[in-house]
Amino acid sequence: MGYRVAVVGATGNVGREMLQTLAERKFPVDEVFALASERSIGREISFGEDEVLKVHDLAAFDFKGIDIVLSSPGAKVSAVHSPRAAKAGAVVIDNTSHFRMEPDVPLVVPEVNGHAIAQYTKRNIIANPNCSTIQMVVTLKPLHQLARIKRVVVSTYQSVSGAGKEAMDELFSQTRAIYVNDPIARTKFTKQIAFNCIPHIDAFMSDGATKEEWKMAVETRKILDPDIQVVATCVRVPVFIGHAEAINIEFEKPITEGEARAALKAQPGITVIDHRADEGYVTPVECAGDDAVFVSRIRKDPTVKHGLTMWVVSDNLRKGAALNAVQIAEELTKHHLRKAA
Repeated sequence: MGYRVAVVGATGNVGREMLQTLAERKFPVDEVFALASERSIGREISFGEDEVLKVHDLAAFDFKGIDIVLSSPGAKVSAVHSPRAAKAGAVVIDNTSHFRMEPDVPLVVPEVNGHAIAQYTKRNIIANPNCSTIQMVVTLKPLHQLARIKRVVVSTYQSVSGAGKEAMDELFSQTRAIYVNDPIARTKFTKQIAFNCIPHIDAFMSDGATKEEWKMAVETRKILDPDIQVVATCVRVPVFIGHAEAINIEFEKPITEGEARAALKAQPGITVIDHRADEGYVTPVECAGDDAVFVSRIRKDPTVKHGLTMWVVSDNLRKGAALNAVQIAEELTKHHLRKAA
């Protein structure tokens, strides 16, 4: 017997990826509902190879009888409809930023803190972390177990798909405009994104950090260890899919490159491709469409007593969003929401 699943924000980048991932991983569904705003009512969206779903109006949808909701409609919309779905009895796996730092909502990456899923009963909501945080904490977990991490300095190179379909369209249209000598139009980004890098993701905060940088710090501490210090610089780059991160880690005790490499290779969800030669590393182009977090360029950081630095790449729409949410749902069905046969 399968589950009744609703995907909120089904017409967006992450929503479509959620539907694709559910189908690819053969998640046990009896019925799937695609939900979006009123303007998308009646649109058709693919679920797997053969099935097509009609989009329903989120605002009018009755969640009674739904088992699991995968939600990625934007924080303001989620603030209204995720609690409504939870009150109707569904377990909501929310991909927005709205619930992540609320103390009674677990923030989960299954390979890192899957045990926290059990806390969902407090509000029937589980938060999916920020895309950049997910790939980083998957990488940090086995290293933290080996030598305890004191401090992380991370610079991100984040693709435009993290800002939605309109952002991808803007990169495409600006690139085309440059080649044909048309005016450059800006609507989604604060500066030109084509052939450029923008050190500004989300709003600026009073201390000069952006909210994206703040998220990486506070989410890492909530998921992995409250004592880890994190400082991030988050940059939007002209790449369609795939986030990259240069991560410098300071440990409490010695750790060798070989020990780190072995621990990373043993960690579920990680693929180590690290050859000190041309093409011996992974870039965003190669990671697009793949479920893994790829780790390359593992080496000593000679500027601190016990330090390593590495390059980490992952598909932000897959592991950074849709896949992580579906993995949480899989853990729910295995250990918490088992249906009678």
